[in-house]
Amino acid sequence: MTALTILIFACTYLVGSISSAILVCRLFKLGDPRAQGSGNPGATNVLRLGGKLPAILVLIFDVLKGTVPVWASYYLGLEPINLAFVAVMACLGHMYPLFFGFSGGKAVATAFGAILPLGLDLAAILIVTWVIVVRLTHYSSLAAIVAVSLAPFFTWLLKPEYSLPVAILSLLIVLRHKDNIIRLLHGQESKISQKNNH
Repeated sequence: MTALTILIFACTYLVGSISSAILVCRLFKLGDPRAQGSGNPGATNVLRLGGKLPAILVLIFDVLKGTVPVWASYYLGLEPINLAFVAVMACLGHMYPLFFGFSGGKAVATAFGAILPLGLDLAAILIVTWVIVVRLTHYSSLAAIVAVSLAPFFTWLLKPEYSLPVAILSLLIVLRHKDNIIRLLHGQESKISQKNNH
């Protein structure tokens, strides 16, 4: 592993550590999203707290945190396995942000952004999967879990060489959703249309 690769990993983690949800909530005077609603600093919780505009800003930035480092690393000549770990570092930064006490989000949007450079066809399938589950259940967390869980399979069909890295990302994100899974099993998870979360 070269010094450039290590530097890219470190920079990607630092970029991932910039919590757009916390910063946008401060900008719109919404308070700390980690202490309100679901307690998750992500676009869905910000949607509940402040409406569409803050949520869209959070979503865009979180996606870019994954997309930009992976694309940049590709053009810098990193091999596929190292590109995969760039994506992992972006997600780890989002989950455990250095700048915000290592208390972060679930990295669904960041992981999606990291997968985007693999192909728009894969990205479209993941979006459609998420939308279908949300439409049927109104649970954003369940939609994320289903889409993320299916991502390695979709990747294997379209870009098999990236199946293992995507599987690692998927496992990380599903583990971060453990509390949501427990609430879903107990019928206590709030739906995306609700203003408050448990």
